Amino acid sequence: MAAELSTSINIKEPRWDQSTFVGRAKHFFTVTDPRNILLTNEQLAHAHKIITDYREGIVSPGLTEDELWRAKYVFDSAFHPDTGEKMILIGRMSAQVPMNMTITGCMMTFYKTTPAVLFWQWINQSFNAIVNYTNRSGDAPITVGQLGTAYVSATTGAVATALGLNALTKHVSPLIGRFVPFAAVAAANCINIPLMRQRELQHGIPITDENDNRLGESSKAAQQAISQVVVSRILMASPGMAIPPFLMNHLEKKAFLRRFPWMSAPIQVGLVGFCLVFATPLCCALFPQKSSMSVSRLEPELQEKIRASHPGVERVYFNKGL
Repeated sequence: MAAELSTSINIKEPRWDQSTFVGRAKHFFTVTDPRNILLTNEQLAHAHKIITDYREGIVSPGLTEDELWRAKYVFDSAFHPDTGEKMILIGRMSAQVPMNMTITGCMMTFYKTTPAVLFWQWINQSFNAIVNYTNRSGDAPITVGQLGTAYVSATTGAVATALGLNALTKHVSPLIGRFVPFAAVAAANCINIPLMRQRELQHGIPITDENDNRLGESSKAAQQAISQVVVSRILMASPGMAIPPFLMNHLEKKAFLRRFPWMSAPIQVGLVGFCLVFATPLCCALFPQKSSMSVSRLEPELQEKIRASHPGVERVYFNKGL
């Protein structure tokens, strides 16, 4: 008989070393795997049971270490790390590639008319609002009013940027015009993410010591977390919105696309998808998911509280969100 699996494996942390970019990249290639969105409720429930049982010291009979890690990544792909709730399907990181390749491909194909810009920027910001809400940090609820403000502000910002740049680029090279959707997406990310997570900026996000003992909530930690997410989201969109315009500008001069112009959108979606398969996990891996900062950079009153109750703590840790 095979020996029963040890209960000492630390499944609170990812399988790979998160202090290195390569370790984080391996982790996020697994987390953002689009095949995870095809998992059934039964498969998710099975993974949930394996992980919750294991955390309580109960090992399913015949469970191997590889099966345990697979269950952990299925669990992580569908359940929020702070609240434990099942995440909205299209808001999960595993849905990023198929959803973004479709939306981005269409934004970059239909960018010349005002109705098309309005429609696709609205679709993109609706999707972004769902993703930002689903992957927020902390366990504090966000109100319907806050959700609505963030959604309307980001959509307005993206549409205004796109229409304004479209007007400016009418008399320049068509190639430059193809980059308008990227500028709109970058501007919207700078608006949408902080607004969608404004409660964290106002009230702080949970911070812990290295042993996961909760020390309080910090707005300074929230500022660092949100700025890192904004940077990684903009860079995540960059390859898929910067490389295809050059290729499409070249391809549209060829006989094939002149003969079959309807193929432009599918080709653009495919090119964006290819870029996103790599850009999504690699840009998620730019910063550690379990981010940290020195106690000396926290709010003065929180510094005093931590130094009084935990005098040996020099760094605090927090989930930056995605």
